[in-house]
Amino acid sequence: MNVTTRFAPSPTGYLHIGGARTALFNWLFTRHEGGRILLRIEDTDRERSTKAAIDAIIDGLGWLGLDFDAPPIFQSQFATRHAEAARDLVAKGRAYYCYCTQEELQAMRDKARAEGRPMRYDGTWRDRDPADAPPGIKPVVRLKAPQQGETVIDDLVQGIVRVSNEHLDDMVLLRGDGSPTYMLSVVVDDHDMAITHVIRGDDHLTNAFRQTQLYEALGWQTPRFAHIPLIHGPDGAKLSKRHGALGVEAYRELGYLPEAMRNYLMRLGWAHGDAEIIGTEQAIEWFTLEAIGRSPARFDFDKLNHLNAHYMREAPDDRLVELVLPRLAAAGVDVGPPGRERLLRGMQGLKARARTVVELADSAQFYVRRRPIPLNDRARKLLQEPAAERLRRFATNLSTASDWRSDALEAAARRFVETEGCKLGDIAQPLRAALSGSNVSPGVFEVAEILGRDEVLGRIADGLAATPVSPAVT
Repeated sequence: MNVTTRFAPSPTGYLHIGGARTALFNWLFTRHEGGRILLRIEDTDRERSTKAAIDAIIDGLGWLGLDFDAPPIFQSQFATRHAEAARDLVAKGRAYYCYCTQEELQAMRDKARAEGRPMRYDGTWRDRDPADAPPGIKPVVRLKAPQQGETVIDDLVQGIVRVSNEHLDDMVLLRGDGSPTYMLSVVVDDHDMAITHVIRGDDHLTNAFRQTQLYEALGWQTPRFAHIPLIHGPDGAKLSKRHGALGVEAYRELGYLPEAMRNYLMRLGWAHGDAEIIGTEQAIEWFTLEAIGRSPARFDFDKLNHLNAHYMREAPDDRLVELVLPRLAAAGVDVGPPGRERLLRGMQGLKARARTVVELADSAQFYVRRRPIPLNDRARKLLQEPAAERLRRFATNLSTASDWRSDALEAAARRFVETEGCKLGDIAQPLRAALSGSNVSPGVFEVAEILGRDEVLGRIADGLAATPVSPAVT
């Protein structure tokens, strides 16, 4: 079988995290099978579909690294084709015109509610002659669905699922204004696009029964279905914004790398043994629909942060610098060529301590800020006496150092504290405070090497000037 899949978002909002996972599963399965994957924008709701949403979906998919094998297809362009399929069913006796008024339909709803059962159309016009139609009513077209037996789906994730046909009514295919419904459009498009596998959330499972009936009525081959359990929050409740149900673009802004998001999303409901870190090529090799679990996956920011930290450490330094620069600019930090060079040289130490690009940009600011750099409260405390006086004496030693490599600077510090009769931390911590403006940073002697002699001595002087000498010290 030549596998063809599709990802079919509705452009009425952002590409949420569940939709991104569905797109990823379609993409991985298709690439594993050597097939084709298509992007269909289901924009038939013209009032709610927006260009901004379409652009956000396409941009989000591109950021995730998901490519498609043809330009996007827009469902609204094929409304005439959809309507023709419905009228063909009427001509074959597999669908019919329904002339029920809104009042009659409301009466059916009221009766169903009073009897405590779901609303189902009662088939009033199923076998009536259209010649009996009342004047002025624009009819809808309904599928003449089977009323006995069962509709059965051999789902590639859920297994064998079935529903009694008496629980499914004659669904509307064309509205009174002649426009096609979602159910009709999806089936016609999937057939015309030669879709072999429909991979989507299990909230569409009920739709699959009705769509199967429609495929059979049209005499078309039904694609294989694979309905994926939804994503829940850590507490087991339906995923909401407080759990992380954000648009894909929000995760980019939060500082996550696309390869980390791919790895995390593929592990939400799919597994290959105990493997946690799975590169894209490996995932394509391993991915099968049979390995998708039937239980809802739980979104966990801690696991996402852990994965992202791993991929940050693996990322090339120059790539991370390019990701950090716009964030520094947005924070009002002017990074010239010397600052960029410092970032590049210091990235190994910076990325080892960051979980996201946001954290990386925050921790990198001290490398590129112009003097005097701001000091946080803990840094100011570290620069109080008697540490300040000790740092002054060490600065004098540094001013004459002949070797400015980090290991030589650390050796000089060790000789100094031995003479002073104190511990290495007694000089390293105030030095860190003066150089970074904080109590945390990469290795302080690495920082000193990257900043260079003049900048280090200048920052020490600035830090000491910002912390007045205690009168008790002479």
